[in-house]
Amino acid sequence: MSALSPHLPSGHSPIAAVGIGCSAGGLDALRHILPGLPAGLPVPVVVVAHMGPSPDNPVLEAIGRHSGLPVVEAKERGKAVAGFVHVCPPDYHLLVEADHGFALSVDPKVNNSRPSIDVFLCAAAESWGSGLLAVLLTGASGDGAAGMAAVKAAGGLCIVQDPAGAHAPTMPRSAIDAGGADWVAPLDEIAGLIVSLCPPPRLEATS
Repeated sequence: MSALSPHLPSGHSPIAAVGIGCSAGGLDALRHILPGLPAGLPVPVVVVAHMGPSPDNPVLEAIGRHSGLPVVEAKERGKAVAGFVHVCPPDYHLLVEADHGFALSVDPKVNNSRPSIDVFLCAAAESWGSGLLAVLLTGASGDGAAGMAAVKAAGGLCIVQDPAGAHAPTMPRSAIDAGGADWVAPLDEIAGLIVSLCPPPRLEATS
């Protein structure tokens, strides 16, 4: 892990949302992280994973039974709800509006991907500003590097999976090389780091 303390920096805005991006090897990484996020986490978690067109949502199906939080598909004009994992649908870019509602776009691919992690993180950074905690995991392209830089420019915080242990190191390495990482952490430590940076879980949901 990087030298920064695994706690919210002094004076930083409370974390209001967690955005996670991944590509090749990402489903296994998500199945590793999501069980470590406790029920009652008082922020929404939004997942954007590279996937091709499909009548179903393979990410939703793959991670739903592994998550300690309810997992739902992000819908047009739906809101990002605390305590839920929202998964981007296949073949759409996922945007976040000023009121933290979702918008789905069929604009052309970015970085050869739709959904694009860059598109999502740039929009999420505009919506949540310094309240966004962005997490970039394994992947075989450079998608996400510009988005992580946008999160940092907006005052948000960024966790990048250690490329040394990633199934596909190109994506996390690209973000690190672009200066888009506050913490570089092995997969086993990312869930705990997310929890330590977010506000404490709601007691009524953990009792």
